Amino acid sequence: MPKPSTIEQLPPDIKNRLQELLQDPRVSQLELTAHINELLEAGGHDERVSKSAVNRYALRMADVGEKLRQSRDVADMFISKVGAAPQGQMGLLINEILRTLAFDLTLKIQDADLSDPETLASTIDQVKALALATQRLEQGAMINIKRESEIRRQALEDAAKRAAEVAKKGGISADTISSIRREILGISA
Repeated sequence: MPKPSTIEQLPPDIKNRLQELLQDPRVSQLELTAHINELLEAGGHDERVSKSAVNRYALRMADVGEKLRQSRDVADMFISKVGAAPQGQMGLLINEILRTLAFDLTLKIQDADLSDPETLASTIDQVKALALATQRLEQGAMINIKRESEIRRQALEDAAKRAAEVAKKGGISADTISSIRREILGISA
């Protein structure tokens, strides 16, 4: 297992300060590194950070931030199309996103070096977790489909009942009302 970076080992208050300074475009990474090392020295800490460690951390945080922005943009785009009301469609969207992630993980797992016993054990655990997640995802999708079908059936039942009530008030015969109800519900005679 790789050794944790010096940034990850920083005391929480100093790491928070580093993160604040990374967001300030007026502060160069060289100045930031010097400032963090001054804070470490003033706090009586022996460790120091290098500019390359700060740079790697900044790049990683920028990458995470970009992925987060992209996922928010995609979510905003789909939510604007789907709207707030149809929760079934939102569930389908989330399921599709999770399927894509599962597929991406499957491709990454295929690249693992299985000759190393530790890697093999880790890969087996990942495959098990992925299989379980995929099974749960598909079960969730089936529940969504059944729920959507039940909602549609209930809406048709309500429409047929209202149509029958209106038809009865209008003096339409029981046979005609029954025929209208079967037509709305899609029931053959």
